[in-house]
Amino acid sequence: MMIRDVVQQAIATGYLTVEAENQLRHLLSRKYDLEDMNAFLKLQQAAMSGYVKQESRELIAAKTTSC
Repeated sequence: MMIRDVVQQAIATGYLTVEAENQLRHLLSRKYDLEDMNAFLKLQQAAMSGYVKQESRELIAAKTTSC
């Protein structure tokens, strides 16, 4: 699997799972090409603008509101 595949799935569903985040960390620790880097930047912009929600952030928010 490539970075762009993970990004495409997250953008298509509007959701980035914890598993996909971990996979991205692993893929980013290896050699990747410019197309993958551009895809990752696109995902970052989508997350910052609210088009893609991150499961990890939702879990953190749920923990802080339940305390």
